[in-house]
Amino acid sequence: MTKKKLLLVNGPNLRLLGRREPEIYGRTTLAEIETACRELAEDLGFELECFQSDSEGALISRIGEAPLQGICGIVINPAGYTHTSVALHDALLAAALPAVEVHLSNIFTREEFRHTSITGSACIGVVAGFGKESYILALRALAARLS
Repeated sequence: MTKKKLLLVNGPNLRLLGRREPEIYGRTTLAEIETACRELAEDLGFELECFQSDSEGALISRIGEAPLQGICGIVINPAGYTHTSVALHDALLAAALPAVEVHLSNIFTREEFRHTSITGSACIGVVAGFGKESYILALRALAARLS
């Protein structure tokens, strides 16, 4: 039997995790997060594809392709685009897939411009502030919604 497919999307600068501002984002690398998420997805009966780009257009294109490729849900860390990208918000709505927004840090305890999520309203939920565990919680919540 073919497993349902999920997509993990990571936005700009997340390829620098583990090195970039570890006091905020921790020392876990993006590769480590992706491995943990793939293993959890497998345990939950899903296949997980991971995608990262610093380019807003590439993120929009990948989300737009998702429904055509049998993806049934998305976990997304839009990173800096969280607070600026109407186009990414619209891509999530157009894909018409359940999506969970995730953030390593608690965006509401940081600079005021980070307190607004444009993309969050296109998602079924937002998980923030738990470091790597934010991804695990988001993936579990999405899998529960799809089961």
